[in-house]
Amino acid sequence: MKRRMIKMPTYKDEKTGTWYCKFYYTDYTGKRRQKLKRGFVRQRDAKDWERQFLEKLQGTPDMTFQSLYDLYLEDISHRLRENSVYGKKNIFKNRILPYFKDKPINEITAVDIRNWQNAHIQAGYSDAYLDRIQNTLTTIMNYAVKYYNLPQNPCDKAGHMGKRTRSMKFWTLEQYQNVLQYINDTMAHTAIQILFYSGIRFGELLALHPADLDFNANTISITKSMQRKGGKDIYTPPKTENGIRTVNMPTAIMEELKAYIGKIYGIQPHQRIFPFTKTFISNTIRRCSAAANEPYIRIHDLRHSHVSLLIELGFSPHLIADRIGDTVQMVNNTYGHLYPNKQSEVSDRLNSILVSK
Repeated sequence: MKRRMIKMPTYKDEKTGTWYCKFYYTDYTGKRRQKLKRGFVRQRDAKDWERQFLEKLQGTPDMTFQSLYDLYLEDISHRLRENSVYGKKNIFKNRILPYFKDKPINEITAVDIRNWQNAHIQAGYSDAYLDRIQNTLTTIMNYAVKYYNLPQNPCDKAGHMGKRTRSMKFWTLEQYQNVLQYINDTMAHTAIQILFYSGIRFGELLALHPADLDFNANTISITKSMQRKGGKDIYTPPKTENGIRTVNMPTAIMEELKAYIGKIYGIQPHQRIFPFTKTFISNTIRRCSAAANEPYIRIHDLRHSHVSLLIELGFSPHLIADRIGDTVQMVNNTYGHLYPNKQSEVSDRLNSILVSK
């Protein structure tokens, strides 16, 4: 059902000297409603707000990119983790909206996309980052094609920029142990030990409470993830459906964790164990890897380091997937190149069976 909309003029509030718009529209139930929005400095701003509101309500291909973005953001906020939405918002704010926000989406051409791409390529961003922002733009334009009758996605004709690389940084056990000897802060030492020997994500580490630990069974229960936004701790489910899990830990690591918690005065069962920021751990890794003359790796690369260690020890993709809270397919896709000798090992073992007969 097409929504019928009646525009009303904008008005000036003589008391405040600002402008406001007041108009009627028909909502999705067919009910006629009035909309009032105050506080605009300029009359043009009031008219623009009214136009964008009606565009979003109607959802036609001639809406501006800003209106499409508002609709898209509202939609994905119900479907994606808050941290994922936050990452997309940053890309839109810094890399996409400045170029396209005022342009009707059905007037965005392949040439416009190419010019946008060239500006970012010239800026010297990495292939991985170019790939990420390209995918973000392609996705929202596909959204317009699917739900708002945009005839075609101009990104398809413009082509892609950037590429996703399969290169991965991680420390071997020897490299890790070399760096570890330079980490003197007890909190950082304990946290990095857990990350390296469990493979949990950083948000899962931040979400840990004493109630999640079983020192008799030497296990850590992963049931949530945490990000700090606007000065508040935001808890969400783990990143994947397989993310809720129990991770068995080495006894020595659990003993270190128990000793660390024992030094936290008055900690309660449902309080955070590690009340630090991502920057604190990143800076620790950067400083201590330099002191150890080892390559710097990101916090997430400690997860890669854990998986590479498990592969080196001969564990199967299925077991690794269970441990890190992901799928076997993801393990194969992400870490398959770390199994360079597995096919030859299969043939060697089959040969030994045939020879023995």
